[in-house]
Amino acid sequence: MPNITEIATYAKENAEKLGIKKFDIYGSSADQTSVQVDRGEPKQVKASNLSGVTVRVWNEDNTMGVTTTTDVDPKGLELALKTAYEASFFGVKENVPDFSPEATVPIDHSSEEKVPQVPVAQLIDSLLIAEKELLDAHPAIKGVPYNSLAQRDIDRFYLNSDGAMRTESHSVASVYLYSKTEEDGKKPRSAGAFRISKGLEDLDINGCIKETAEKTISHLNYEKIKSGKYRVVFSPDAFLSLLGAFSNIFNAQSILDKQSLSTPDDLGKQIASPLLSVADDALHPANIGAEAFDGEGTPTRRISLIENGVLTNFLHSAGTAKRMNATPTGHANIGAKVTVSPNFYHVFATSATPEQELNLETAENVILIDNLQALHAGVKALQGSFSLPFDGWLVNKGEKVSIESATVAGDFLEVLKSIIFVEQEAELTPGGVCPRVWVDELSITGE
Repeated sequence: MPNITEIATYAKENAEKLGIKKFDIYGSSADQTSVQVDRGEPKQVKASNLSGVTVRVWNEDNTMGVTTTTDVDPKGLELALKTAYEASFFGVKENVPDFSPEATVPIDHSSEEKVPQVPVAQLIDSLLIAEKELLDAHPAIKGVPYNSLAQRDIDRFYLNSDGAMRTESHSVASVYLYSKTEEDGKKPRSAGAFRISKGLEDLDINGCIKETAEKTISHLNYEKIKSGKYRVVFSPDAFLSLLGAFSNIFNAQSILDKQSLSTPDDLGKQIASPLLSVADDALHPANIGAEAFDGEGTPTRRISLIENGVLTNFLHSAGTAKRMNATPTGHANIGAKVTVSPNFYHVFATSATPEQELNLETAENVILIDNLQALHAGVKALQGSFSLPFDGWLVNKGEKVSIESATVAGDFLEVLKSIIFVEQEAELTPGGVCPRVWVDELSITGE
């Protein structure tokens, strides 16, 4: 990525030359190397560099045009500004996007240092060792069909003609392992795990191997399950998948587009059990590669979404905040249309005292859902309903028996209200930090 000060200088000079008074530019660049292995051999090595800038220009009538380019030298920028200016005359007349009022607010946290990337050979060796350890963990484990070890460097910047200028860089490394079993006369079983860190040096590959092996082995002895209503415990990953699938509840853009389970008047309403609190916290210490500002240059921050079961905030871009008389929250993605999306969830137990302390060592006949599948197909995001196949166990006083195959169905808003216990201990998942969440009862369809 070229120097941001240089880009700002080119942009200003070209804008002046073209008679453009108001513009902004958001850019990002990601340099990634990832490897996959298959039965002791490297299967795929990918190196990619994805970079792009989005240029927005407003004309004298205050309508806006947008263009994207991968070319950030003076010629490329001049062309992008020109194209966006021409497009601005065809821009929308209503709710025209504008600069975020917070694009020039100082950000107090300093930009992260990047971690040097390791050679590809080292990535391959580390992953081959991981694959071998998994295959050696149990005779039934016959393959690791999905695996990946990746490292990536990210640079981002935002600048506008009002003098806003922000830039940040960080590194992320991640490993994913998913193993599969084969035993005579039995269905193949599988399970996976994921770890993330700033660089390969501190990536917990061993923890990932151990979790994958333990989960896979725990699914070997499986049984059918009777259909019916069960008390259900969602793993952190499963609960966040469900929350993510219904994130329109908090999304101000979805609410304004009437594509949400919430309305603007729902703030302050009890939508969940008083035991549950949810925040969106881009700057949570566990969020590796946290972004300090969004696509409009608004600083990211901790936003409380549900407090003791009460809906407290929506996620905003500059545009939705203006229309709903709120403050931008740092959740905008810039493009031809500005969209709003969550950053990093933090789910936790509130100070409200649960009626009972529950745990899997003493609970009888509860279903522990480890992960939910087919989220794109089994979720009706605007009705609030879901019906999803899952991997999990029937747990009886600490004894776990894998469930052969089953689906869980319900209504998300009902699930939120039926939460009877939120555990204390949280876990890091790709979508955020979350503990296990207990729900009074849900319909489970077995064989």
